[in-house]
Amino acid sequence: MTCPICQEKTVSKYRPFCSKRCADLDLAKWLNGSYAVPSQREEDIEDTISEPEDIPRRPH
Repeated sequence: MTCPICQEKTVSKYRPFCSKRCADLDLAKWLNGSYAVPSQREEDIEDTISEPEDIPRRPH
């Protein structure tokens, strides 16, 4: 198995990552919104369509 961040071999202590650094990088991506699970709720889809694109969105 290889690390999903850097493709090096994994280390059992940090599995599925190779190091604490790669594990922390992955966590940071989740926390800053780089990774996101798309919503299937109809209200969310309507809100996205009706929001003007020139207004910056604030993080929740």
